[in-house]
Order: sequence, then structure tokens, then C-alpha cells
Amino acid sequence: MKHTVDAMGKQCPVPVVMTKKVLDQAEQGDEIQILVDNETAVNNLSRLAGSTGCSFVSKKTADGYEIRMVVKSDKQARSEVEPEIVCTPASLQGDYTVCFTSDKMGDGDPELGEILIKGFVYALTQLETPPAVILFYNGGARLTAKDSPCIEDLRTLQEQGTEILTCGTCVNFYDLGEPVVGTVTNMYTIAEKLTNASKVIRP
Repeated sequence: MKHTVDAMGKQCPVPVVMTKKVLDQAEQGDEIQILVDNETAVNNLSRLAGSTGCSFVSKKTADGYEIRMVVKSDKQARSEVEPEIVCTPASLQGDYTVCFTSDKMGDGDPELGEILIKGFVYALTQLETPPAVILFYNGGARLTAKDSPCIEDLRTLQEQGTEILTCGTCVNFYDLGEPVVGTVTNMYTIAEKLTNASKVIRP
């Protein structure tokens, strides 16, 4: 069953409260579409999805954001969760963009490359100013997919305000399914983010 929560124009904590009411009544497998117009709501809804075992995908639209959550846990477990709501703006991001073009870091041993890339993503979470944008394309798209070892660190970065974008063509080419964290994007947006960044880093 599909549910829609129209929280356009609603400020924190209203979008989370509206979504939680629907979530408490939803059944496993139900899909909830939430419409919001601010990043604070996106970040809080991402936390809600994580604490209630829902999948979470957000997409930038002309008017704001469209979020899709799919219910995975049972109703009782969801109803007992107290949502974490942060109404203060996210910390300032560094004026730079990070690009992941592979799920490994550097040349040489593939196993070492996987260890290094996981360590690099974790290191980004510890920086005083996290990146404004992280782009994933070609083999890097695997890092936002199911079973990626970087998911929790990427969620942390998203909660800190970093925009996480994965190439949709790459997702389809590698048959990865929807990203577990962040949103699917297109080459125009990737080009736009790269050209507007003051600095681009590719590990």
C-alpha cells in the first residue's frame, strides 16, 4: 500500500511528526512518499528511517524534496521508537566536492583498495568541515548500494548536511538497485556540481 505525506511548507519537527503517525499505522512492505521543502526535514526523516528499519531514498525536485520510505520492520517495533529530531541547521560544509569513481582506493591489491576506501569515507566524517557534495559514479556507485561497508559512515555524512548523489546510469548498468543512502542523479547534475565546486577531490 502507498501512503503520501505532504509536508511542504512545514517546519521542524512537523514533517517527522506527520510521517511517524503514518508509519505507526503502516504494514510491512508499505511505501510512504513524503514531500518536504527543506534539508532539515530530509535529515530528520533519514534518522527516522534508520531508527525504524525503513529504506530511505530522497530526490531533489523543482519545489523541494521527494522522499520514499519502504517499511521493513513490524508495527510494534516501529511504534516504540522515539524519533530523533534536530531542528538546528546542519553544520557548515566545506566548499569542496568529493568524487568516488571506484569502490577501491588506488592501484595495486584490490583487498587493500577496499580497506583504504572504507577508511577514507570514515575520515570524511571526522573532518571539521565535511564535503558539501559527494558524487558516486562508475564503480564508485557500489559504495551507496546494499552491502556496501561504507553505508553507516555515509549516513553520518548525510546527517551532517553533505549531499550524496549516485549516477543513475551507473546504478542501472551494474544492476545495483536503489542506493541505500543519498539520491540518484543524472550526468547533467554531476557536471553542474563539478563545475560549481571550488575544489574537487578524487581519492
